[in-house]
Amino acid sequence: MIQDIEERSHGVWRPSPGSVYPALQQLEDEGLVTGDEAGGSRTYRLTEQGRSQAARHACEAPWEEVARTVPAGHHELRLLWAQLTEAFTHLARTGSERQVAEAKQLIKQTRRSVFQILAEG
Repeated sequence: MIQDIEERSHGVWRPSPGSVYPALQQLEDEGLVTGDEAGGSRTYRLTEQGRSQAARHACEAPWEEVARTVPAGHHELRLLWAQLTEAFTHLARTGSERQVAEAKQLIKQTRRSVFQILAEG
């Protein structure tokens, strides 16, 4: 669910488990979803009342509103940053000393280059 919201909002909105799980509990308390425990994880399904409520609000997509807060051209920048973060996380876990040293130099140069781009504006 968290990943789905993040994808639908083009990476602008990634709700935390601390906000999602209380919301799911509230929906369950209201009879809109039912939760099942299986294999150490909890899954949720809409109840009949929940499907009816979802149908009434089908045209409302809060992730679209959030995504519109970021200019369209910036969505790709955010995606590229997320991919870069993933690469550096992998490097930090498995990279050799030489690879880490090269990455440090690349990060320093990239930082300087980004500030140079900003200075031109």
